[in-house]
Amino acid sequence: MAKVEIHSTTILSVRRAGMVVVAGDGQVTLGNTIVKGGAKKVRRLGDGRVIGGFAGSAADGIALFERLDAKLREQRSPLRRAAVELAKEWRTDRAMRKLEAMLVVADADGTYILSGSGDVIEPDDGVCAIGSGGPYALSAARALLRHSDMSARAIVDAAMGIAGEICIYTNASVTVEELT
Repeated sequence: MAKVEIHSTTILSVRRAGMVVVAGDGQVTLGNTIVKGGAKKVRRLGDGRVIGGFAGSAADGIALFERLDAKLREQRSPLRRAAVELAKEWRTDRAMRKLEAMLVVADADGTYILSGSGDVIEPDDGVCAIGSGGPYALSAARALLRHSDMSARAIVDAAMGIAGEICIYTNASVTVEELT
């Protein structure tokens, strides 16, 4: 049986004026079929001090959230340290290497993209996106950040709407979390 290609999600994070906002759409597709429209791919971690969003396999994304949450709770580790530790474990652990997901995580101090190849990327401008619609949301958010006075939340709302209009794997059912 051929492997079914899974496309899903737009996760976007925008940081502006002391606020960070992370949003994710709810669409999950299997091949060319929408199988779920209201998935929640963004949630709070580390006793509410971190926001995370995942793109890729739902089971893998949730497993990564659980591991990151445990690292954040260990002596209330800072996000940067927990993210680096998770990325090292993800890259070197045999079972974890097979996880097919990416994460965007943010706290009051930083925003990071995490991947299974050991990447812990902090965007220069406080804006990042992953998933099928990530490039569309990222482009829209950067333009709005540079050419408007909109709040982080307003930028996320507009950029996610634009991504949903362009990417067939992104819908208008959006979960948003904010930290100040």
